[in-house]
Amino acid sequence: MKHVLAAATAALLVAAPAFANEPLLEEAVGFTGQIFHLETGVPGLVIAAVRDGESAIATFGETGIGSGRQPNGETQIGVGSITKSFTGLALAHAVADGTVALTDPAGPHISLVDTLPERGGRHIRLVDLATHASGFPRELAPAEGVERYSDASFAANLNNDPLLFAPGEGMAYSNIGFDLLAMALSERSDMPYADLLQESVLDPIGLSATGYARPEGENVMTGYDWNDQEMDPGDPISNRFGASQLYTTANDMVKYLSWNLDRFGEEGTEARSISHAAWVMRDGLDPVFGMDESGHMDAMGLGWVIMMPEGDRPLILQKAGGTNGVFSYIAFAPSRGVGVFMSINKFDFAAATAMADVANDLITTLAPR
Repeated sequence: MKHVLAAATAALLVAAPAFANEPLLEEAVGFTGQIFHLETGVPGLVIAAVRDGESAIATFGETGIGSGRQPNGETQIGVGSITKSFTGLALAHAVADGTVALTDPAGPHISLVDTLPERGGRHIRLVDLATHASGFPRELAPAEGVERYSDASFAANLNNDPLLFAPGEGMAYSNIGFDLLAMALSERSDMPYADLLQESVLDPIGLSATGYARPEGENVMTGYDWNDQEMDPGDPISNRFGASQLYTTANDMVKYLSWNLDRFGEEGTEARSISHAAWVMRDGLDPVFGMDESGHMDAMGLGWVIMMPEGDRPLILQKAGGTNGVFSYIAFAPSRGVGVFMSINKFDFAAATAMADVANDLITTLAPR
């Protein structure tokens, strides 16, 4: 399907030297989304793209099976681990304004325990938490007698020295690391993390439909498991705000992409550069685990997976997210002014992998090297 979609999208561009007008961008986005929806059969699909300041959004299927409601640009979507790119940006703002340094030890900013685990004489730094290089595993282990994701649950895990490797020596995907990063930023700023993110990231970009509150109403992307059974996201858990839990819309994701692609914009210039920079290169790391599901990770920004140019594909920063039956993917080529966001509402891992391929191929088509 990857090559079929790439060829089909490329066919749209025959005799068109550039995407100089919005209707053509809309046609490419709509055609790509239509083929993907037909091929995968997922209940609902949202796809959005930005190129040189122009944008297009296309939607297909239903927000929920049998609802008869087609998603739109204002449909609320739980984007799971795409939240990590926002947490990385919150860190970047704190670094830009001098509140913290990337190489600060994380332990003094996290009061859940007296000290964070160390290994090989190395302590965990803030940059390690933001690049999956802390050594923490992906998830908390169950702790007897305490509620998962509670303060006591985190404390029990941290006191049991769960590190898989010495900080900075390897890279393993870790939700724990980003949750701890949000806690550290919250304590350092002396405000709840949700308020910090609102003040430093969401409000300046104008993301008025993005936040942690569980959305109300009917215009919400309902997620389904592999058997088409509805999945209940439950109430937000504040201790998970660093790694996941954000809700947003395609319209807000277009704004987010546009802000990240505004290389020379004055608003947040330093934080944007810090967020996008390659802070940890893959070369020489051992182990590297759980980082390549949506494309080969060559380096890590602050929450962003960085893929170096390959063939006609430009350098891409990307992040995938999956939560409660919804898979989403965001990617952009910062030097080419092109970005794509996609979301589907079924826990179909093959479709999620294909979605990342389709988005990366669409970026390649819109911004060839």
